[in-house]
Amino acid sequence: MPTRRGIILAALALLIYAYFLPRWAAWNENSRLDLILSFVDDHTFTIDRYVGNTGDYAFYRGHYYSDKAPGMFFLGVLPYLALRAATPPALVARLAAHASADPSLAATLRAGGEGITTDRLWFFLALVVTSLLTAAVPSALLVLLFHWLTGELGVNEPFRSISTVTYAFGTIAFPYANSLIGHQTSAFLLFAAFCLLHAIRRESCGRRWLPLAGFLLGYAAINEYQTVLIGGLLGLYALITIGRDPGVIARLALGAMPPLIALGAYDLAAFGTILPVGYFHSTLWASVHDQGFVSLTYPHPDALWGITFSSYRGLFFLSPVLLLALPGYLALWRERQSRPEFWILLLAPIAFLLFNGSSAMWEGGFAIGPRYLIPALPFLATAMGVGMRRAWQWSRWLRPLIVAAALWSFAAVWAESIAGQGYPDYRPNPLVTFSLPRLLAGDIARNLGMAMGLHGWASLLPLALILLAGVVALGRPRTDRPGPAPQAFPLAVETRRAGQ
Repeated sequence: MPTRRGIILAALALLIYAYFLPRWAAWNENSRLDLILSFVDDHTFTIDRYVGNTGDYAFYRGHYYSDKAPGMFFLGVLPYLALRAATPPALVARLAAHASADPSLAATLRAGGEGITTDRLWFFLALVVTSLLTAAVPSALLVLLFHWLTGELGVNEPFRSISTVTYAFGTIAFPYANSLIGHQTSAFLLFAAFCLLHAIRRESCGRRWLPLAGFLLGYAAINEYQTVLIGGLLGLYALITIGRDPGVIARLALGAMPPLIALGAYDLAAFGTILPVGYFHSTLWASVHDQGFVSLTYPHPDALWGITFSSYRGLFFLSPVLLLALPGYLALWRERQSRPEFWILLLAPIAFLLFNGSSAMWEGGFAIGPRYLIPALPFLATAMGVGMRRAWQWSRWLRPLIVAAALWSFAAVWAESIAGQGYPDYRPNPLVTFSLPRLLAGDIARNLGMAMGLHGWASLLPLALILLAGVVALGRPRTDRPGPAPQAFPLAVETRRAGQ
C-alpha cells in the first residue's frame, strides 16, 4: 500500500513537474498536439492546417499526418475537449493581450518571431493542459509506484525516499515529466504493469488484475512501439512467476486487445492499413528511416558510448548516481527469491540500451540526455535505490562518493532542464556550451513564476517555496502507529519462513 511519505513525494513531484511549462515550438510535441486539435476541431486525422509548426510529419496521398504512435493522441482528446468547453474565446483573447504586454514572458520569446497571438496562445494552452494530464500526472504516479516498489525490495527509510527523489529530479525523467513526447507516460505504463504483476506474484492482489496489467502493456506499445521489448520481458515474468498455465497469457492478451484494436483502427483510417506505418511515410527523416529497419541496424560502439558516458548525450555523465545500480544488481542476485525481479530490472535497461545504440537516430535530436532510454529508466533507478542503501552500508569511505555522485546528478540535470526555452541542440558537451551560458544570462525555461510577473532567476522563487513546503511535510513526525521495522528483501524472508 502507498505510504504517507510516498503520497507526499508524488504530490511534490506533480507540483514541480507542472511548474515548468512544456517547450514552445518543439516539433515532437507539436506533431502530437496537431493531431489532437485536428481530430477534435476539424474531425480529421490529417494535420494539413498545422503542419507548418512541425517537421515530424508523414506525407501520404496528398495529405500530412503525424508520424508518431497514437497513444498520446488518444489520451489527449478528452483533456482538450474539456479545455475547449471551459474556455470562452474572449478569455483567450484577453490572456493573449496580457501575455503580450508581460515583459517576463516576452523575454522568453524568439527574437524576430511573431510574438503572442490569440491562436498561438490557444495552441499553447492546449499543450499545457494536455501535457499536464497525459504526462505530468502519470509521471507523479510513477514516483508513488517507485517509492512503493523500492520498499517491497527491502529499501528502508531514508534511502527509500532519497532514491525516489533522486529518480524524480536527478535523472532525465525530470525534464520530460511534463512533455507531450510521451516518454514518461510510457515509463509509467510499463512500471505500473511491473508493479501490478509483482503484487500478483506476492499474492497482494489476485489474478483478476492480470487484464489490467495487459492493458497497461498494450497501451505502452501503442504509445511507443519499442516498449514491446520490455512488454515481452514482463510477459515472461508473469508466465514464470505467476503461473505457467495458458490462463495467465490469455488474461494479459485480453487486456492488451483494446489499445491494439484502437491502434489498428487509427492506422486503417489514416494510412489504409492496420499496421503502424506512420514512420514509413515520414518525409524529412526518410533518409534516416531507410537505414536498416526504420533506422535500426545493430549496436554501434560510438552510439553506445554517446548514450552512456559521453558529455554529449551520456546518461551516466548527467546522472552518475545511476551507477549505484551495479551494487543493487549484486544485492538482488544474492537474494535467490528476488531473481525474477533482478532479471527484469537488469534486462529492461539493457534492451533499451541496445535498441537506442542500434538506431541511426540515437542522438534523439534536440534533447537532454538519451531520451529514448526514459521508458526503461525507472527499472534501472530501482536497482540504484537498492544499491544506494547497500553501498552506504558497505563502507564509510564510499559515502562521500555517493553524495558527490548524487549532487552532480541533481546539478547537471537541473542545469540542462531549466536553461533556455528549448532542448539542447547538436553542439558537443551541451551542459557547458548550451545550458550554462543561458543560466549565467538569466535565461530560465518558461515557468509558472513568469506568469506571476517574475523574470529570470526570480521566477524560481515560488518553486523554492514549494520545495520548502515539501521538506516540511516530509519532516513532520508520523501520527499513525509505527508498524514493524522493514526487512531486507521481505519476499525472500517470507518464502524461507513458509518452507520451514
